[in-house]
Amino acid sequence: MSGENEETEYEVVVNQEEQYSIWPVARPVPDGWRTVGQRGRKQHCLDWIEQHWTDMRPRSLRETLSAAAARERV
Repeated sequence: MSGENEETEYEVVVNQEEQYSIWPVARPVPDGWRTVGQRGRKQHCLDWIEQHWTDMRPRSLRETLSAAAARERV
């Protein structure tokens, strides 16, 4: 990312599919993403994501698979 340095502050963002990323605090958050209230240096944000994003599948896929499993149990 251009302009990136050791002092750049980031915030953790998430989209409606519950996929996480980091975004520079100084830039507007892109459409379709929202902040989660976690900010700091790059590695701090990446560490937070690693601890909290435990299921990498998009939310829509998780919901589809869960619904299919529920139908099979009936």
